[in-house]
Amino acid sequence: AARRRQNLELSLKTAVELEVRTIWIARDLGYRGGRRTGLALTDEMHLDAYSTLFRGLPVERATKGPPVGERTANTIWRMLARIGEPVFLWNVFPLHPHEPDAPMPNRCHTAKERSASSWVLHALIDLLGPEKMVAIGGDAHRAVESMGIDSIHVRHPSYGGQNVFIRQIEEAYDLEEDVAPDLFRQLAAWPGGHRTP
Repeated sequence: AARRRQNLELSLKTAVELEVRTIWIARDLGYRGGRRTGLALTDEMHLDAYSTLFRGLPVERATKGPPVGERTANTIWRMLARIGEPVFLWNVFPLHPHEPDAPMPNRCHTAKERSASSWVLHALIDLLGPEKMVAIGGDAHRAVESMGIDSIHVRHPSYGGQNVFIRQIEEAYDLEEDVAPDLFRQLAAWPGGHRTP
């Protein structure tokens, strides 16, 4: 826990020093990503990318064994690499919600949990003074909207939303369209290609 806390403290301090003006906010920490790293939308496979984006920030793994990846984090960091500027990543509920006897699976935070932690998001906004807030997914958008916070709503990249998310971020940041479309869709389109579920 100490290393995850240190990662978060360092990233917030560096975001202030770099005058980061954009916050991307999702719903809550995932068990394969932020629960292990302490950093929203960031898995262990992308800690080096996080460090690079924040000008050499010394974030460290907090777990033993092989690093664990997360599909959402992979898509998020693919786009952050294209943007090339620091973005502060956060969650409406900044912890990993889980059932009492099942600490691994994800579940959505409750309205009571969101209410109890909403002051943290407001304090973060006051501290960073972002010019742009990007809400990733409908749950995050509705949550920040209910708190009176304006945001750009983009599709969450999970559950088949990856390509829509990529296009919406390209539009929000005036990026050229990605020339490498989703490989699975490309394979499915080939004669005799494999169909994806």
